[in-house]
Amino acid sequence: MFEMQVERSPQAIAVVCENTQLTYQQLNQQANQLAHHLCTLGVGPEVLVGICLERSLEMIVGLLGILKAGGAYVPLDPAYPSERLAFILEDTQTPILLTQEKFVKNLPPHQAQVVCLDLDWQENIQNSQKNPVNETTADNLIYVIYTSGSTGQPKGVMIPHRGICNQLHWKQTTFGLTNADKVLLTISFSFDPSVWQIFWPLCFGGQLFIARPGGHQDTAYLVKVIIEQQITVLALVPSILRVLLEEKGIENCRFIRHITCGGEALPGELIERFFAQLNLNNVLHNCYGPTEASIDTTFWTCQRGTNYDIAPIGRPITNAEIHILDENLQPMPVGESGELYIGGIGLARGYFNRPELTKEKFIVDPFSSERGARLYKTGDLARYLSDGNIEFLGRIDHQVKIRGFRIELGEIEAVLRQHPSVKEAVVISREEVQGDKRLIAYLTLNLEQTVKVEQLRRLIQQKLPIYMMPSAFVILKALPMTPNGKIDRRSLPEPAQTRQQAEETFVPPNDEIELKLASIWEKVLGIKPIGIKDNFFDLGGNSLLSIRLFAQVQKAFKKDMPLAILYQNPTIEQLAIIIRQLEFSPSLSSLVPIKVNGSKPPLFLCQGFSLYQSLVSYLDSEQPVYALISEDGQGMPIRFNGIEELASHYINEIRTLQPEGPYLLGGHSFGGIIAFEMAQQLSSQGQQIALLALFDSYVPSTIKKASVSKSLSYNLNQLLKIGPAYLLRYAIERLSEKYGNIALKNKFIRIKKLQYLVSRAAYFKIVKEYATKYIPQPYLGRITLLMASDRRIQDEPKLGWTKLAGGGLEIHEIPGDHISIFQEPSIRLIAKKLELSIDDRLS
Repeated sequence: MFEMQVERSPQAIAVVCENTQLTYQQLNQQANQLAHHLCTLGVGPEVLVGICLERSLEMIVGLLGILKAGGAYVPLDPAYPSERLAFILEDTQTPILLTQEKFVKNLPPHQAQVVCLDLDWQENIQNSQKNPVNETTADNLIYVIYTSGSTGQPKGVMIPHRGICNQLHWKQTTFGLTNADKVLLTISFSFDPSVWQIFWPLCFGGQLFIARPGGHQDTAYLVKVIIEQQITVLALVPSILRVLLEEKGIENCRFIRHITCGGEALPGELIERFFAQLNLNNVLHNCYGPTEASIDTTFWTCQRGTNYDIAPIGRPITNAEIHILDENLQPMPVGESGELYIGGIGLARGYFNRPELTKEKFIVDPFSSERGARLYKTGDLARYLSDGNIEFLGRIDHQVKIRGFRIELGEIEAVLRQHPSVKEAVVISREEVQGDKRLIAYLTLNLEQTVKVEQLRRLIQQKLPIYMMPSAFVILKALPMTPNGKIDRRSLPEPAQTRQQAEETFVPPNDEIELKLASIWEKVLGIKPIGIKDNFFDLGGNSLLSIRLFAQVQKAFKKDMPLAILYQNPTIEQLAIIIRQLEFSPSLSSLVPIKVNGSKPPLFLCQGFSLYQSLVSYLDSEQPVYALISEDGQGMPIRFNGIEELASHYINEIRTLQPEGPYLLGGHSFGGIIAFEMAQQLSSQGQQIALLALFDSYVPSTIKKASVSKSLSYNLNQLLKIGPAYLLRYAIERLSEKYGNIALKNKFIRIKKLQYLVSRAAYFKIVKEYATKYIPQPYLGRITLLMASDRRIQDEPKLGWTKLAGGGLEIHEIPGDHISIFQEPSIRLIAKKLELSIDDRLS
């Protein structure tokens, strides 16, 4: 299906990840190269291939490469505990494992042959870019996804291609994705809704946009991305939808065409809130389906003025069957509850290496004459409504859905019972605040035994994903029992709203910032008192609460910060340090934090904020990074009296954060010239410059205006490469330079990214003016030059720096041109060279 779409739109953009993108043809060629390599390693139909990657273009290439080779993928979330990854690798015995270099050392022991998509790519590019011969059939496996298991271990669900093809065709027939649609990937590939998010756009000509790692939990970031990228299709669990609708700017997202809601009950009041905020008809769809039935099995399109307290799950999708039966497998009449069974071509093959469980859950279909027809016993309670829709009523067993995660409570209980002090363990979910379910663990202990909450948390962290961590642990003398001797879960007491850490670890707030943070934490978590060394997530914080907490923190301190800061600094003490640092950076400050934590001296990079953002994820986790920009609140450049004055201004900014050297400085293009002048001035002030890194920066005097013939040749090449769209882009850019400011003042003119184009034209005008006046003097220190292999000025092999580098010139040639060196795979090489240089200079 994907290859057919490549034939239809080879030059269309297929996938975008922050500042990098691939066309359908490029994505297909890279996936083909990987597939040919995997074939030589023995991958083919029914061969399982592990894939442990973060959200990235490589992840998409990896998935397609596995499928093109004929294999089935086993997703391994890098965030999972080592013990869980070890179980999956041992259970599946995958012969091949695709990953990235930074994850290799953290992987548990295994027998698989490792293929690093970042390190080993040079081997792949030698392979054929043509589609490999593929003998996969609809009955072969496409993936094995592991879900929570009641016995204490996860279970692998085996899904064939047939069910996924049916799912994608149903979505396309029902909702009609177009080549103008952009689908936002918000779900981890370890959960099956990610499958339609990835393959629906790629099989039908849309564009897949990958949210940055952690971005799917940051609703402020999601709103920003939806608006900037004009996202039209996304999937949300109701708890995240609730918070998203509270975000500033959500009213500007009314161009969205399709939202899939699922994973937990969708309240009727939330549907009304959606219509009040976005006023979109036939856009919000409530979907239901377990992993065992190839994603969605039923759906219901949300309507205004619904009388439902909880939205129904609707009717079956194409080629899916629903039966609501009693314990004797007899159909229940309308209005009566029974267990929901699923049939049709979407059913899983069963559970990997679990024949008894497969036999228990996948039974012979008594209503079908088709040989081999089966029904999946879901364990869900449901009933038919009078209008023909199905209402979901809950679970028969102790499985729950929290923030879209399917959790077998028995798996958590089994882990807790492994602690030598624990006699009995029961875990339940509570919903004290609407839309915020939490896990609570109740324990009894062996005689004369004690246990600390910290020990229980560590035990779970070692064995289970973070979303399975209980918010509170309650120690009881005995569990409440029903008259017939079963545990009475309804009589379990509410947890006390007090901190569970030992009193000797409590450290009170020291100043106004810490006091204000403690007050916010106590309000959000419902726990008192909270000390500055208490970990937000150890106190019961989860992804949903973190969104709410951080929204209040940003409002209280009037700081625009990414949610990732909380995950990197989960205590009040750590977060207060970050906020104090940001106090040095008022709203129009030139110093913009990109990554604020880490033990190394900060790296200051001039101009090019977005490029440096993409670089950070590849650098050492202990490396703080700050960008230096000279813009007003509307993104327009601020004018200085030349490069010298701008460099002096930047120096004043960085010294508020780092008063003394050694300094790490750098910059791309014109930013490198500013960093060079900063190094000159700091050196003259007696400060040590540990690193001066220039990313494809030319000495201004070497840049000569291109001849008419060269300009014509360049534009012709771009036209051939990009197509007619280049002419339109070129015309808009030239017109924006001359008439952009006039157009901005005219309310009748609406050109996409006009403000950006105007500010860009103003920036290059100032750059030209600065460069003309600047006469660089020799620098006594060492210069690290990372230059593009595809150079604009061929007669300047060292970009003009040879005579200016008095302390030596260290040159690294990076594959690509002036911009693409900051894209995959070259950006990894830049990061590696940068890290080596920093470690060398600081040692």
